[in-house]
Amino acid sequence: MQEFDVPVGSSRGNRDKGCAKLGCFATDTSYTPVMFEPMKLFAKDSFTRRWLASLRWNSIHTKLLANYLLLIVLGTSLMSGYILWTFYAFFMQSRQTDLENWATALSESIADVLEEKDTQRVQTIVQRYGAPANITLRVFDAQGSLLATSNPQTDRQITNWRPIPGVSEALHGHTAQGIAKGVLSTDDRLYIAKPMTRNGQMLGILRISITLEQFQKQFVRVIWAILAALGITIFLCTLVSDRLARSLSKPIEVMRNFAIRVGKGQFDDKLMIRQSNELDQLATELNRMSERLKSLDEERRAFLANVSHELRTPVSNVQVTIEALESGAVDELELRDRFFQTIKEETKRLSGLIHDLLDLGRLEAGVTLLEIQPIALQSVISRAIRAMEVRMQDKNVTVQVDVDDLRIMGDSERLLQAFLNLLDNAIKYSTPNACIFIAASRHKRQALISIRDQGSGIPETDLPRIFEQFYTTSRSRKQSGVGLGLAIARRIIEAHGGSITASSQPGQGSVFTLLLPLES
Repeated sequence: MQEFDVPVGSSRGNRDKGCAKLGCFATDTSYTPVMFEPMKLFAKDSFTRRWLASLRWNSIHTKLLANYLLLIVLGTSLMSGYILWTFYAFFMQSRQTDLENWATALSESIADVLEEKDTQRVQTIVQRYGAPANITLRVFDAQGSLLATSNPQTDRQITNWRPIPGVSEALHGHTAQGIAKGVLSTDDRLYIAKPMTRNGQMLGILRISITLEQFQKQFVRVIWAILAALGITIFLCTLVSDRLARSLSKPIEVMRNFAIRVGKGQFDDKLMIRQSNELDQLATELNRMSERLKSLDEERRAFLANVSHELRTPVSNVQVTIEALESGAVDELELRDRFFQTIKEETKRLSGLIHDLLDLGRLEAGVTLLEIQPIALQSVISRAIRAMEVRMQDKNVTVQVDVDDLRIMGDSERLLQAFLNLLDNAIKYSTPNACIFIAASRHKRQALISIRDQGSGIPETDLPRIFEQFYTTSRSRKQSGVGLGLAIARRIIEAHGGSITASSQPGQGSVFTLLLPLES
């Protein structure tokens, strides 16, 4: 059965409202073809359930996987939609072009016959090129009356052809083409209505329409094929994305567990992550952090042990002396004075130790406020020498100074404390009648200061550790001190943005070298 067409879209966009006159045989309802219905597929097999159960919905792995899948689904969907739209537009354009070419060729032949007013030949041409199932040809005269049709059984039901899409436009001398819905059926059809003129005279119009049913069926198959390929692509990409997400999240999880163990005090573990990327570098830094924390923990334990030992000795001496006084020694004048002197010395030692510990703690915690200002280096060194004159005279030690006129940036009182500790160390280990050499000169943008003594030197095994807290070398065990002077001096120098090193040759004394920033 053939059918008439109601426009969905037209090249001229004109809509004839007189189609109501066709009664039940014609409507002018717009129509949008529905290409496919979405389907929801979900594989509820054991593998899927196990995989979903393994996901932790707030983990980095799941978030990475979700982002990958979102990008993949969005990208492939857009690409598939663009391919389908391009294919559909290309087919419709090519069919429109073919239909226009057919109409042009047939209109020339039919116009020749209409000039001769041979209606029978027109009917013959229409019947020859029309196909009842696919192609419908109709020829109208200049007044819009049907002259010939390839489907006469159906067309004789229509008495007014002007409301049929394209007819009215063609009668006004304009070619019209587009997609229309069949009047007596629901399938979509592509049509063209072309006026036929000779020497400026309207001879009639030719209207050709072809069905889109076969194309739509093929297009639906193409859609399902693309959807199937899209589903397979998304599934394979899900597997790859899951593996990639795990390759990124697994090292992070390992490092998280490592950090938890380090936080609990387990410093012996090592991270082994070899990916040659930022994660590998992060693992290396975490291992270094663990080693540093282990070292700090060992230093903390050693510090507590040393502090306990150093505090226990003077406290024990004071306690024993007081017990002796309580036992009757207070009645003997000479013994009493000696015990009081012991208590005084041990209390002074204890006070000095506590003061040094507080200073060291503040310096290491970075809570000591330094009053940084330009100061003359010679002035600080001279103050330190004057403060140590009595000590040097008692041991018959002299000092030789060769200091350039330099101005450094620093806190004069704190630097004085550092120089006092270094001079005290040099005097302590110098032999009688020895000389201490102090020199200072410019070295690039820093002041280079050296303090050299003429003592027995520092053993090579002790040299790397002399700046540690409470560390005393084998040569210092016969001397007084608890091993905090050099540690405090080093913290003060480093707090000023400088550095301090030590070198020594056995039997030739030791050299302490300092670098401090000069005034800009």
